[in-house]
Amino acid sequence: MSDYITKNTEPLKQNMIIGIIGLGDMGKLYAKALAAAGYSVCGSDLPSEFIRLSSELSPFGIEVFEDGKEISRKCDLIIYSVEAELIGKAVREYGPYTRTGAVVAGQTSVKHPEIAAFEAFLPKDVEIISLHALHGPGFEPRGQNIVMIPYRNSQTSYDGIATIFENLGCELIHMPDFHTHDKIVADTQAVTHLGFESMGTAWKEGGTYPWENDAYTGGIDNVKILTTLRIFSYKAHVYAGLAILNPYARTQVRRYAVSESELFKLMIMEREKEFRERLYKARDFVFHESRKPVLLDDEIMREFSMATNKAAYKPNSHLSLLSMVDAWTHLGVNPYDNLVCQTPPFRLRLGIAEYLFKNEDLLEESIQTALFDKSIRGDDLEFHSAVREWSAIIGYGDMEGYKAHFNQVKDFFSDRLEEGRMKSTQLIKRLI
Repeated sequence: MSDYITKNTEPLKQNMIIGIIGLGDMGKLYAKALAAAGYSVCGSDLPSEFIRLSSELSPFGIEVFEDGKEISRKCDLIIYSVEAELIGKAVREYGPYTRTGAVVAGQTSVKHPEIAAFEAFLPKDVEIISLHALHGPGFEPRGQNIVMIPYRNSQTSYDGIATIFENLGCELIHMPDFHTHDKIVADTQAVTHLGFESMGTAWKEGGTYPWENDAYTGGIDNVKILTTLRIFSYKAHVYAGLAILNPYARTQVRRYAVSESELFKLMIMEREKEFRERLYKARDFVFHESRKPVLLDDEIMREFSMATNKAAYKPNSHLSLLSMVDAWTHLGVNPYDNLVCQTPPFRLRLGIAEYLFKNEDLLEESIQTALFDKSIRGDDLEFHSAVREWSAIIGYGDMEGYKAHFNQVKDFFSDRLEEGRMKSTQLIKRLI
């Protein structure tokens, strides 16, 4: 983390002008929220979007410019709300025009490329504070968590930015530096998404919808299905940037893939003693009784079913969850510590893993099914292959391959994505 600017700075003005560069889903969401809170707000996006965005946002009192140069020249606070892979291009183009004394903030979910771009292209007399809203565009800012990270700023400016987001009703999470942020995000988002994306890919490659399979009718499986549909209902670039541009994500993704592969080998060799001992060791490490539990409600989880035959039930190996807990153990990660930077999918993933591992009867059923139930082995093989594919794509840094792989699965589930997103939102509100 760079030192704070040492010069004295004036408090951020009450009548300050806030500019947002990048008026996609999240940029528009925060532009509208800031305008509704009484701030003077303007924004810009691609020149081709100027007419459409002007028409859409002018009723909210938001002025739209053709490009970010006007935003940089005019505004007291400039927020870059662009894709992580494009942050360098945007800051290179608009950053040099930033006026003296302005505060620049980034809203990307991966901070390494953002900070590198700010260091390279912003004037030295500009202050830098980084932000990360821990929610998607389906949620209003009020009541949602937003991370604040100091980088090159006065305490006065930091407090002023905090006040702005407090006025939106956001819950602020203060992190000491962008390295800490990216380490936590690697666990809470990159690896979490990998697990659900692999499930979606496995179902797609198997050619069956999980709600038509009796092995996916339990409460845990309802959460799996709805969270998977929720992830695939959003845009591929969000997840690609999280996984590929975060330097800490690859280590964790690789560990998840290794854990899954090692457990799968023990399953097909039916090495029961070693398999059970390994999982109970992982349980004791991750779900130590001193840790405050998430405690998802079983009745609510069962309620949100998409199954065609809700009365049917077939045991499941839950290989995706066994692998996650094993990976946390080998990485020495305490996922409960990372709840400070939680997203709804991560909290649900930790919650269903906790539900499985702290219910000894269910855990034993999962172990027996994984080892000896051949009727579920085909699904586990598809999941195993999917984890390998995603891990390889992330390991190679293949951004376009990631997007193509993601969109193929998205197309497979296209008819149910909106329903899944709506139900998952209801589930999240009920459980969290």
